[in-house]
Amino acid sequence: MKIYSIVRVGNEYIVRADHQNVLKTASRRRAARLVTDAAELLDAQPAPSPHADAGPSIERDPSENS
Repeated sequence: MKIYSIVRVGNEYIVRADHQNVLKTASRRRAARLVTDAAELLDAQPAPSPHADAGPSIERDPSENS
């Protein structure tokens, strides 16, 4: 889970994720909506499987190709 915040710098608002600036906008309302949308998308994304990068679960002998 990322930590989002909105920081005002002059007349602009900067959206931050985990202490990194990711977006600059002139509207605080727009910045707040973007933070809400990003949080909803991350919550809706399924957690990565621990076996996602693993090769095939069953190894075959190359001579068995039929």
